[in-house]
Amino acid sequence: MNLVVATVGFTLTFWAWDLIAPLGSDYRDRLGLTALQQSLLVAVPVIAGAVGRVPVGALTDRYGARLMFPLVSALTIVPVLLLIPTRDSYAATLAVAFLLGLGGTTFAIGVPLVNSWFPPERRGLGLGVFGMGMGGVALSGYFTPRMARHDEALPFLVVGSALAVYVLLAALLIRDRPDRTVPTASLAGRLARSGRLRVTWELSALYAIGFGGIVAFGVYLPTYLKTWYGLSPTDAGTKAAGFALITVVMRPLGGWLADRFNPAVVTSAALGFIALFAIVPAFEPALDPVGTICLLCLAAGLGTAGGSIFTLLSRVTPQPQVGSVTGIVGAVGGLGGFVPPLVMGAVYSVQDSYSIAFMLLSDLALAGCVYAYAGMRKPPPAGAPHRPAPTPTG
Repeated sequence: MNLVVATVGFTLTFWAWDLIAPLGSDYRDRLGLTALQQSLLVAVPVIAGAVGRVPVGALTDRYGARLMFPLVSALTIVPVLLLIPTRDSYAATLAVAFLLGLGGTTFAIGVPLVNSWFPPERRGLGLGVFGMGMGGVALSGYFTPRMARHDEALPFLVVGSALAVYVLLAALLIRDRPDRTVPTASLAGRLARSGRLRVTWELSALYAIGFGGIVAFGVYLPTYLKTWYGLSPTDAGTKAAGFALITVVMRPLGGWLADRFNPAVVTSAALGFIALFAIVPAFEPALDPVGTICLLCLAAGLGTAGGSIFTLLSRVTPQPQVGSVTGIVGAVGGLGGFVPPLVMGAVYSVQDSYSIAFMLLSDLALAGCVYAYAGMRKPPPAGAPHRPAPTPTG
């Protein structure tokens, strides 16, 4: 029940978090935005949600998901509805977009909740199923522009209403594990302690590539498809939804594989797959079929990496610190999703091409592939800074 309710909440808040991206071209046309201004508008919720995961994860360690999930979901309703009266002002929409980032922080609530209820040998699959809540991006990409064609305010009213219903259900159904360890140290002290774990920053770097890539494509893919391939907003949103759907389906598979094999090896293989298929779009192939196949392969690799990285986190992080470490790792991952849309917008403005951006993604993924395989497969040597090692099962 906790897994189901958390996944539903993650899906709805992620839909809220991604409300602006599918409408990016509409905002551009209505407000006369440049490519860089449009990129900033769709990226601001990402960075706000990323930074917000750090305190939200630490607060979840202290107060539990039973309080935090309904509370954060309820607060997310406010910016969702504020998007209606502010849609004709770039400055006001940008400010609301920052508040909308709150919806992206629920990731740091759900991971410690699911992690606490599943035994180590099943955490990968459980976290992978929870990670399917990223399908909120797919729902947003598909439904948001279609609803907006009927009424500009409709998508915000629908998502706000759905969140209101969810708040009531979450308050009734979510339960924290009775024997969970409640930290007594201060918020700053717990974050500092988690920050001193070497594994926190290793996982952060890997997740910045994996999850950062998912978020970056989720928020910028409609713009890329419309700008480079001339698709309509509806067609671009539909293809972006298909990309997001593949990442959602592959995430539990990544967790399942990481349950059965060394999660560092699974992560390395997924990142290597990403590095390979990120090269092809740099040569600007036709969308059908080569471009589409490459984008779907990228989605599969990114989804698999997202599932395996958090299986690795659940193995190597002390249970009382899972929320704090998840907050930091999720924050860096979200920041990894903030930078690429700005880079893609800036590169396109200067070069009239996205090739350099795809080559950078390939280089980063290759670096992560090498580090995950060479640096995280084995326990640290005696005397090294504390980093609990994963227990390979295959």
